[in-house]
Amino acid sequence: MSGKIAFQGELGAYSHEACIAARPDHIPLPCATFEDVINAVRSGNADLAMLPVENSTYGRVADMHRLLPESGLHIVDEAFVRVRICLLALPGVAIEDIKVARGHLVILPQCRGFLDAHNIAGEAAADNAGAAADIANTNDRTSAALASELAGKTYGLDVVAADIEDQGHNTTRFLVMSPDADLNRRSDNMITSFVFQVRNIPAALYKAMGGFATNGVNMTKLESYMVGGAFTATQFYADIEGHPDDEHVKLAMEELGFFTDMVRVLGTYPASQSRDM
Repeated sequence: MSGKIAFQGELGAYSHEACIAARPDHIPLPCATFEDVINAVRSGNADLAMLPVENSTYGRVADMHRLLPESGLHIVDEAFVRVRICLLALPGVAIEDIKVARGHLVILPQCRGFLDAHNIAGEAAADNAGAAADIANTNDRTSAALASELAGKTYGLDVVAADIEDQGHNTTRFLVMSPDADLNRRSDNMITSFVFQVRNIPAALYKAMGGFATNGVNMTKLESYMVGGAFTATQFYADIEGHPDDEHVKLAMEELGFFTDMVRVLGTYPASQSRDM
Protein backbone atom coordinates (compact mmCIF):
# COMPACT_ATOMS: atom_id res chain seq x y z
CA MET A 1 0.00 0.00 0.00
CA SER A 2 1.32 3.43 -0.95
CA GLY A 3 -0.75 5.60 1.39
CA LYS A 4 -4.25 6.45 2.60
CA ILE A 5 -7.20 7.92 0.72
CA ALA A 6 -9.94 9.58 2.78
CA PHE A 7 -13.64 9.44 1.93
CA GLN A 8 -16.94 10.44 3.55
CA GLY A 9 -19.03 7.62 4.99
CA GLU A 10 -18.57 4.17 6.44
CA LEU A 11 -16.58 1.31 4.95
CA GLY A 12 -18.67 -0.16 2.17
CA ALA A 13 -20.02 3.22 1.01
CA TYR A 14 -20.14 4.08 -2.69
CA SER A 15 -17.27 6.50 -2.00
CA HIS A 16 -15.32 3.50 -0.70
CA GLU A 17 -16.02 1.79 -4.04
CA ALA A 18 -14.65 4.84 -5.82
CA CYS A 19 -11.46 4.64 -3.73
CA ILE A 20 -10.94 0.99 -4.66
CA ALA A 21 -11.58 1.70 -8.34
CA ALA A 22 -9.33 4.77 -8.61
CA ARG A 23 -6.61 4.00 -6.06
CA PRO A 24 -6.56 0.26 -5.31
CA ASP A 25 -3.06 0.61 -3.84
CA HIS A 26 -4.25 3.05 -1.12
CA ILE A 27 -5.81 2.26 2.26
CA PRO A 28 -9.36 3.72 2.45
CA LEU A 29 -9.88 6.03 5.44
CA PRO A 30 -13.57 6.62 6.38
CA CYS A 31 -14.52 10.09 7.66
CA ALA A 32 -17.75 11.49 9.11
CA THR A 33 -18.07 14.62 6.92
CA PHE A 34 -16.66 16.13 3.72
CA GLU A 35 -14.83 18.68 5.87
CA ASP A 36 -13.23 15.81 7.80
CA VAL A 37 -12.07 14.28 4.52
CA ILE A 38 -10.38 17.53 3.50
CA ASN A 39 -8.86 18.02 6.95
CA ALA A 40 -7.49 14.47 6.93
CA VAL A 41 -5.40 15.36 3.88
CA ARG A 42 -4.45 18.81 5.17
CA SER A 43 -3.22 17.30 8.45
CA GLY A 44 -1.25 14.55 6.74
CA ASN A 45 -3.43 11.72 8.08
CA ALA A 46 -4.30 10.86 4.47
CA ASP A 47 -2.48 11.38 1.20
CA LEU A 48 -5.54 11.83 -1.02
CA ALA A 49 -9.23 12.70 -0.74
CA MET A 50 -12.12 11.14 -2.67
CA LEU A 51 -15.02 13.58 -2.98
CA PRO A 52 -18.33 13.22 -4.89
CA VAL A 53 -19.28 16.23 -6.98
CA GLU A 54 -22.32 15.22 -9.02
CA ASN A 55 -24.83 12.48 -9.66
CA SER A 56 -26.53 11.75 -12.97
CA THR A 57 -29.94 11.62 -11.29
CA TYR A 58 -29.76 14.25 -8.55
CA GLY A 59 -27.26 16.76 -9.91
CA ARG A 60 -24.44 18.35 -7.96
CA VAL A 61 -23.57 17.34 -4.42
CA ALA A 62 -24.59 20.07 -1.97
CA ASP A 63 -21.80 22.36 -0.70
CA MET A 64 -19.11 20.64 -2.75
CA HIS A 65 -18.47 23.58 -5.10
CA ARG A 66 -18.05 25.81 -2.05
CA LEU A 67 -15.67 23.38 -0.34
CA LEU A 68 -13.41 22.63 -3.32
CA PRO A 69 -11.96 26.14 -3.86
CA GLU A 70 -11.48 26.63 -0.10
CA SER A 71 -9.90 23.23 0.49
CA GLY A 72 -6.39 24.13 -0.63
CA LEU A 73 -6.32 20.78 -2.45
CA HIS A 74 -5.89 20.08 -6.16
CA ILE A 75 -7.86 17.77 -8.45
CA VAL A 76 -5.57 15.06 -9.82
CA ASP A 77 -8.05 12.50 -11.13
CA GLU A 78 -11.73 11.66 -11.56
CA ALA A 79 -13.70 8.46 -11.04
CA PHE A 80 -17.23 7.36 -11.96
CA VAL A 81 -19.17 4.84 -9.89
CA ARG A 82 -22.38 3.24 -11.10
CA VAL A 83 -24.77 3.27 -8.13
CA ARG A 84 -25.95 -0.33 -7.94
CA ILE A 85 -28.36 -0.72 -5.02
CA CYS A 86 -28.61 -4.04 -3.20
CA LEU A 87 -31.13 -5.17 -0.60
CA LEU A 88 -28.90 -6.48 2.19
CA ALA A 89 -30.05 -8.61 5.12
CA LEU A 90 -28.71 -11.08 7.67
CA PRO A 91 -27.79 -14.53 6.32
CA GLY A 92 -30.84 -16.74 5.76
CA VAL A 93 -33.38 -13.90 5.72
CA ALA A 94 -35.90 -14.18 2.87
CA ILE A 95 -37.35 -11.18 1.09
CA GLU A 96 -40.78 -12.06 2.54
CA ASP A 97 -39.37 -11.55 6.05
CA ILE A 98 -38.25 -7.96 5.37
CA LYS A 99 -40.61 -5.24 6.53
CA VAL A 100 -38.31 -2.19 6.48
CA ALA A 101 -35.38 -1.16 4.27
CA ARG A 102 -33.04 1.57 5.50
CA GLY A 103 -30.98 3.89 3.32
CA HIS A 104 -29.94 7.48 2.81
CA LEU A 105 -32.72 9.93 1.91
CA VAL A 106 -31.23 10.28 -1.58
CA ILE A 107 -31.22 6.55 -2.26
CA LEU A 108 -34.73 5.69 -1.04
CA PRO A 109 -36.59 7.21 -4.05
CA GLN A 110 -34.20 5.47 -6.42
CA CYS A 111 -35.67 2.05 -5.60
CA ARG A 112 -39.24 3.05 -4.73
CA GLY A 113 -40.72 0.77 -7.38
CA PHE A 114 -38.99 -2.32 -5.99
CA LEU A 115 -39.88 -1.52 -2.38
CA ASP A 116 -43.55 -0.89 -3.21
CA ALA A 117 -43.76 -4.12 -5.23
CA HIS A 118 -42.56 -6.11 -2.21
CA ASN A 119 -44.49 -4.15 0.45
CA ILE A 120 -41.28 -2.98 2.10
CA ALA A 121 -41.33 0.37 3.89
CA GLY A 122 -38.43 2.73 3.31
CA GLU A 123 -36.76 4.30 6.31
CA ALA A 124 -34.20 7.11 6.23
CA ALA A 125 -30.68 6.48 7.54
CA ALA A 126 -27.71 8.81 7.82
CA ASP A 127 -25.54 6.58 5.66
CA ASN A 128 -26.14 3.57 3.42
CA ALA A 129 -23.14 1.57 4.58
CA GLY A 130 -23.90 2.67 8.14
CA ALA A 131 -27.38 1.18 7.75
CA ALA A 132 -25.76 -2.11 6.74
CA ALA A 133 -23.50 -1.99 9.81
CA ASP A 134 -26.52 -1.36 12.05
CA ILE A 135 -28.37 -4.38 10.63
CA ALA A 136 -25.36 -6.57 11.33
CA ASN A 137 -24.89 -5.21 14.86
CA THR A 138 -28.53 -5.40 15.97
CA ASN A 139 -29.25 -8.85 14.49
CA ASP A 140 -32.55 -7.49 13.15
CA ARG A 141 -34.07 -10.10 10.83
CA THR A 142 -37.05 -8.00 9.73
CA SER A 143 -34.98 -5.06 8.43
CA ALA A 144 -32.65 -4.65 5.48
CA ALA A 145 -30.19 -2.06 4.22
CA LEU A 146 -30.09 -0.39 0.82
CA ALA A 147 -26.40 -0.28 0.00
CA SER A 148 -23.63 -1.63 -2.20
CA GLU A 149 -22.52 -5.23 -2.60
CA LEU A 150 -19.25 -4.07 -1.02
CA ALA A 151 -21.19 -3.08 2.12
CA GLY A 152 -22.70 -6.55 2.25
CA LYS A 153 -19.27 -8.16 2.09
CA THR A 154 -17.90 -5.72 4.65
CA TYR A 155 -20.58 -6.44 7.28
CA GLY A 156 -21.38 -10.08 6.55
CA LEU A 157 -24.81 -9.52 5.01
CA ASP A 158 -26.46 -11.43 2.17
CA VAL A 159 -27.55 -9.80 -1.06
CA VAL A 160 -31.26 -10.61 -1.03
CA ALA A 161 -31.80 -8.70 -4.27
CA ALA A 162 -29.35 -6.86 -6.52
CA ASP A 163 -29.67 -3.91 -8.91
CA ILE A 164 -33.03 -2.85 -7.48
CA GLU A 165 -32.71 0.80 -8.55
CA ASP A 166 -35.55 2.07 -10.73
CA GLN A 167 -33.19 3.70 -13.25
CA GLY A 168 -30.23 1.91 -14.76
CA HIS A 169 -28.06 4.95 -15.46
CA ASN A 170 -27.51 6.31 -11.95
CA THR A 171 -23.82 7.25 -11.72
CA THR A 172 -21.83 9.43 -9.34
CA ARG A 173 -18.76 11.37 -10.39
CA PHE A 174 -15.94 11.69 -7.87
CA LEU A 175 -12.79 13.80 -7.80
CA VAL A 176 -9.46 12.65 -6.38
CA MET A 177 -7.86 15.54 -4.48
CA SER A 178 -4.23 15.96 -3.48
CA PRO A 179 -2.25 18.60 -1.55
CA ASP A 180 0.11 18.73 -4.53
CA ALA A 181 -0.92 19.78 -8.03
CA ASP A 182 -0.03 17.54 -10.97
CA LEU A 183 -0.05 19.65 -14.12
CA ASN A 184 1.62 17.03 -16.31
CA ARG A 185 -0.14 15.93 -19.48
CA ARG A 186 -0.93 12.35 -18.45
CA SER A 187 -3.37 11.56 -21.26
CA ASP A 188 -4.35 12.67 -24.73
CA ASN A 189 -7.72 13.64 -23.26
CA MET A 190 -7.37 16.01 -20.33
CA ILE A 191 -9.98 17.89 -18.27
CA THR A 192 -9.25 21.24 -16.61
CA SER A 193 -11.45 22.46 -13.77
CA PHE A 194 -11.51 26.05 -12.51
CA VAL A 195 -13.60 28.63 -10.67
CA PHE A 196 -14.02 32.28 -11.63
CA GLN A 197 -15.92 35.45 -10.78
CA VAL A 198 -16.99 37.78 -13.56
CA ARG A 199 -16.45 41.54 -13.40
CA ASN A 200 -19.43 43.75 -12.63
CA ILE A 201 -19.94 44.96 -16.20
CA PRO A 202 -22.79 44.37 -18.68
CA ALA A 203 -22.71 40.98 -20.45
CA ALA A 204 -19.53 39.97 -18.62
CA LEU A 205 -20.42 36.28 -18.53
CA TYR A 206 -21.38 36.26 -22.19
CA LYS A 207 -18.08 37.90 -23.12
CA ALA A 208 -16.09 35.62 -20.80
CA MET A 209 -17.58 32.53 -22.45
CA GLY A 210 -16.98 33.88 -25.95
CA GLY A 211 -13.29 33.03 -25.85
CA PHE A 212 -14.02 29.33 -25.39
CA ALA A 213 -16.40 29.32 -28.36
CA THR A 214 -14.09 31.21 -30.73
CA ASN A 215 -11.08 29.07 -29.78
CA GLY A 216 -12.93 25.75 -30.09
CA VAL A 217 -12.70 24.74 -26.44
CA ASN A 218 -15.48 22.41 -25.32
CA MET A 219 -16.92 23.38 -21.92
CA THR A 220 -18.55 20.30 -20.41
CA LYS A 221 -19.81 21.95 -17.23
CA LEU A 222 -20.70 25.46 -16.05
CA GLU A 223 -22.45 26.01 -12.73
CA SER A 224 -23.07 29.12 -10.66
CA TYR A 225 -23.39 29.48 -6.90
CA MET A 226 -23.53 32.29 -4.39
CA VAL A 227 -20.46 33.39 -2.43
CA GLY A 228 -20.80 34.33 1.22
CA GLY A 229 -24.59 34.31 1.09
CA ALA A 230 -24.73 37.42 -1.08
CA PHE A 231 -27.13 37.41 -4.03
CA THR A 232 -24.86 39.81 -5.94
CA ALA A 233 -21.68 37.74 -5.49
CA THR A 234 -21.76 34.84 -7.92
CA GLN A 235 -18.95 32.38 -8.54
CA PHE A 236 -18.81 29.91 -11.39
CA TYR A 237 -17.38 26.40 -11.56
CA ALA A 238 -16.36 25.08 -14.98
CA ASP A 239 -14.89 21.97 -16.60
CA ILE A 240 -13.31 22.18 -20.04
CA GLU A 241 -11.68 19.65 -22.33
CA GLY A 242 -7.98 20.28 -22.76
CA HIS A 243 -4.78 21.18 -20.92
CA PRO A 244 -3.72 24.71 -19.94
CA ASP A 245 -0.67 24.37 -22.20
CA ASP A 246 -2.84 23.72 -25.26
CA GLU A 247 -2.70 26.82 -27.44
CA HIS A 248 -6.47 27.08 -27.89
CA VAL A 249 -7.05 26.62 -24.14
CA LYS A 250 -4.37 29.20 -23.37
CA LEU A 251 -6.04 31.76 -25.64
CA ALA A 252 -9.48 31.06 -24.17
CA MET A 253 -8.21 31.43 -20.60
CA GLU A 254 -6.45 34.69 -21.49
CA GLU A 255 -9.70 36.08 -22.87
CA LEU A 256 -11.52 34.87 -19.74
CA GLY A 257 -9.11 36.95 -17.68
CA PHE A 258 -10.24 40.19 -19.34
CA PHE A 259 -13.76 39.83 -17.97
CA THR A 260 -13.15 38.29 -14.54
CA ASP A 261 -11.96 39.46 -11.15
CA MET A 262 -10.67 36.02 -10.19
CA VAL A 263 -9.76 32.77 -11.97
CA ARG A 264 -8.42 29.79 -10.05
CA VAL A 265 -7.50 26.48 -11.67
CA LEU A 266 -8.47 23.61 -9.35
CA GLY A 267 -6.72 20.93 -11.36
CA THR A 268 -5.99 19.35 -14.73
CA TYR A 269 -6.34 15.59 -14.99
CA PRO A 270 -7.02 12.71 -17.41
CA ALA A 271 -10.61 12.35 -18.60
CA SER A 272 -12.03 9.07 -17.32
CA GLN A 273 -12.93 6.50 -19.95
CA SER A 274 -16.29 6.25 -18.17
CA ARG A 275 -17.21 9.63 -19.66
CA ASP A 276 -17.84 7.88 -22.98
CA MET A 277 -19.97 5.08 -21.51
